[in-house]
Amino acid sequence: MAENKEKLFDQFPETSYEEWRAKVEADLKGADFDKKLVWRTNEGFNVQPVYRAEDIAGFKTTESLPGQFPFVRGTRTDNDWLTRQNIVAATAAEANEKALDVLTKGVTSLGFKVSDAADVDTLLKGIDLSKVEINLTCCPGKALAVAEALVKAVKAAGAEESFHGSVGYNPLRRQLLHGVEGFDTKEAVEEACKLLDVVADVRGIRCLAVDSDILANGGAFIYQELGYALAWGAAWLTALTDAGRSATEVACRIKFNMCVSSNFFMEIAKFRAARMLWAQIVEQYKPECECAEKMLVCASTSRFNQTIYDAHVNLLRSQTETFSACVAGVDSIVTTPFDVPYKTPDAFSERIARNQQFLLKEESHMDKVVDPAGGSYYVETLTVSIANEGWKLFLATEEEEGGFFGAVARGEVQKAVNASCEKRHTDVARRKEILLGTNQYPNINEKAADKIETTGCKCCCGTEKGPNALSMKRAATDFEALRLETEAATKRPKVFMLTIGNLAMRLARAQFSTNFFGCAGYEIVDNLGFNTVEEGVDAALAQGADVVVLCSSDDEYAELAPAAFKYLDGRAEFVVAGAPACTEELKAAGIKDFVHVRCNVLDTLRDFNNRLLNK
Repeated sequence: MAENKEKLFDQFPETSYEEWRAKVEADLKGADFDKKLVWRTNEGFNVQPVYRAEDIAGFKTTESLPGQFPFVRGTRTDNDWLTRQNIVAATAAEANEKALDVLTKGVTSLGFKVSDAADVDTLLKGIDLSKVEINLTCCPGKALAVAEALVKAVKAAGAEESFHGSVGYNPLRRQLLHGVEGFDTKEAVEEACKLLDVVADVRGIRCLAVDSDILANGGAFIYQELGYALAWGAAWLTALTDAGRSATEVACRIKFNMCVSSNFFMEIAKFRAARMLWAQIVEQYKPECECAEKMLVCASTSRFNQTIYDAHVNLLRSQTETFSACVAGVDSIVTTPFDVPYKTPDAFSERIARNQQFLLKEESHMDKVVDPAGGSYYVETLTVSIANEGWKLFLATEEEEGGFFGAVARGEVQKAVNASCEKRHTDVARRKEILLGTNQYPNINEKAADKIETTGCKCCCGTEKGPNALSMKRAATDFEALRLETEAATKRPKVFMLTIGNLAMRLARAQFSTNFFGCAGYEIVDNLGFNTVEEGVDAALAQGADVVVLCSSDDEYAELAPAAFKYLDGRAEFVVAGAPACTEELKAAGIKDFVHVRCNVLDTLRDFNNRLLNK
């Protein structure tokens, strides 16, 4: 048989970017290309609507293979990440029982919170330490004793060469979460040196934590988590090599615990950039072995974007996030159960969380493909772009702030992250950042007050927040408070859609207004349409409406809005759906409330709550 050498699409002429751009601009009919199609990220760079081979032609990031320096394509030649479950239980014995159970269900990595080093033996009883990764977190002051207990258990099991795990020594935790002053770098370095000595005989124990997931769950932008994570790791390297430790020893004991948000492609790029930049940082310390330049990363799905209302949407968010992490080639993944914002996870939510990873492995075979995003014009460009922004922050922290430890001690890191958190909350309030089911398309009739079992800090430290603490407010917190107010009210406000006039516009604006007022948990009464505003107002009052929303077209508002407002005569709140050209004339007639895409949804609904719930 003759070989068919015809290439796919050869019969079509090649299209240049200029030709494509000209066609798009023609289709935009005069609209600005950059405003319509170019996305400005929180990271400070623009994302184009299309990328081509020439966009990545000069990138050095495309020259290496998986497992090769600078590890942008992964530190391994496989993608079989560890499925980690953090065990939540009341006692060490219960935690052990639960751990043994989940190990039969596909889990390959366990996380335990340890309150007393004496519990370590109980926690690890019956677990094969040569096969299961063990990760212990504890208060910084107990890390040494916990590490000693873990090493003892590993040696007793004869697993010194095969064991992999961590003891999370993070002396900055209380400073970040609670603004507690008094962090002493010298003390932290001395304790870290003792830890290195304790774990010296077990090469697979990582004991120096870089917990940048705290920053991301506090509302940090993606480039901030990247830049600060690098600065945090470099702070350990600098401080401990200055104390006489080798760069290889220190780097091989650092573990990065990072977060992954729902920004799918940006998160893939973040992890790829992180490995590349970390390898280049460690290289400058001249380690004895290339293994020291490999970043070890555990990725946990975000808590910042989780919601109490419509909580099953959390599954969609965490599935996207888990997918990002596995495509990016991280070493282990924690998929956060969907019910974490309001209760201790139960057996159902934990099983679903595990299965979210198993779906990607067993059904999608993502563990069989190394760096599947490699070579993508879009992902490669994002990788370089976010690496540049993260590197700028890293350098600024190193050069201007005196290193990460100093920046945290002075509250500079917390201040920067809190500013980002505030910006993101404002974006959520204005629906520039969407939380499905919370600030857009809410489940209007859902009640949540009765299902909330846990609130506030879950770190068990019993410390009040100081001025230099991270706010740690989830993105949905303000909207949830609004809806809980509505639930607690003696009367649930009723919003009536007075639809009239242009069919397409009244339907569109009724849908918009339903979503708008539904975010506060109000009862919504929609309608097919009325012939006159008087007919609509009478129907609204007959229904006992607290708010009447006029839904029509801009052209018709000039006549319909004043007539409806006058006829209603203050018997209910009156709202115009939209921002018509005649807005100023309508305001002059006494109409003060308008809902439209440029509104701050949260502030507007707070105002209505104050009016309607305090009557």
